Amino acid sequence: MSIASKKLILGLTALAGLAMGVAAITVGPLRGPNVEYIPLMAPVEFADGRRVYVQKFSVTTAEWNRCYEAGACSIQMRERKSGDDYPATGLNWMDINEYVAWINETSRHEFRLPTLAEWNEMAAEVLPKKKDPIFTDPELTWASAYLMEPQINRSLRPTGSFKTTSAGISDLNGNVWEWTSDCYAGEELGLNADNCPAFWMGGEHVAAMSIFTRDPARGGCAVGTPPAHLGLRLVTDKPVPGV
Repeated sequence: MSIASKKLILGLTALAGLAMGVAAITVGPLRGPNVEYIPLMAPVEFADGRRVYVQKFSVTTAEWNRCYEAGACSIQMRERKSGDDYPATGLNWMDINEYVAWINETSRHEFRLPTLAEWNEMAAEVLPKKKDPIFTDPELTWASAYLMEPQINRSLRPTGSFKTTSAGISDLNGNVWEWTSDCYAGEELGLNADNCPAFWMGGEHVAAMSIFTRDPARGGCAVGTPPAHLGLRLVTDKPVPGV
């Protein structure tokens, strides 16, 4: 091989390396969040000064079925003939973790479930005010709660049918209870999320559900009156594009 040919090859190799470096620099920003999969979010300021970005609505049937169609979620949601979008319901703890894992990977953004404290604080302005207990005996606290809790209308309504908070979060006072990341009796028993048998639900009244329950009307409620429906709402600690 001539000296000129060797110089040509070395030159082309250097150019190829430079091109790869430029490509790496260019591709970096493109690996940010995939906005096609980022749900509608709104910032919520908590009393402790934290800002968390909260999904404006519960995860909908249409959003859930994208996960199912991708093969990442085990169950499919039934589409309504009316064309209206409804909350995705009938979800147990394993179901929602499939969805969270999928949306995090697909959106390239880190979402999670709210804590019970976060859920209660952001819902406080739209939830019914608590009444004084019927019984003052601490041993009858459960009876007071049972007798005073309102009767639940189990009819599932379209997304956006209930109240909206001043921060722009809707349906927190609806009849879909939402999973939180707080383990029921976890602190007392020293359990973490991986070993927890039941989790607190965010909803109109206090409830905790077994991780296996999809239909609370058939049992599985660890505490409180069984909720009407079980769904989920995502939050994130990281800023969301466009919000």
